[in-house]
Amino acid sequence: MGDVIDLTGDGGVLKTIIRSAKPGAMLPTEDLPNVDVHYEGTLAETGEVFDTTREDNTLFSFELGKGTVIKAWDIAVKTMKVGEVARITCKPEYAYGSAGSPPDIPENATLIFEVELVACKPRKGSTFGSVSDEKARLEELKKQREMAAASKEEEKKRREEAKATAAARVQAKLEAKKGQGRGKGKNKGK
Repeated sequence: MGDVIDLTGDGGVLKTIIRSAKPGAMLPTEDLPNVDVHYEGTLAETGEVFDTTREDNTLFSFELGKGTVIKAWDIAVKTMKVGEVARITCKPEYAYGSAGSPPDIPENATLIFEVELVACKPRKGSTFGSVSDEKARLEELKKQREMAAASKEEEKKRREEAKATAAARVQAKLEAKKGQGRGKGKNKGK
């Protein structure tokens, strides 16, 4: 098991990684805010399980940052990667507070969740393909701009080289004319 990470700085939401995600695993982002999780929630005081998706092997889905779940989940799940399993300890102010959630969760209860992030998906109305396509399109535009800038730079160098070559030819012709003029003048005098 990993170290305890204080996600809020006040001990209100503590995360302990039980199983790390594989390298390169995705994590929720602004483009992928919809998450699917497996979880089991227990009361810290008694260890009693009050809710779980494990019994019927269902997934719980929600969109991060919309306030549809307790604050602790919005805070903790966005730090997880797909495949990661973490223990999330939530103080009452980040869970159900002084009201609790009767009959299963008493008032001012500290809760412990074991959460597995199963998937993160795009916002409704968007598809992963469209998000990926948009990223690819932006990358392609970036490449095209870089190529255009490089092409302009090459063209500028070619023009400068052509100017330098033309100036050198003009200079050489002037030098040749000066040299021919002296030579003819010398021959005339003889």
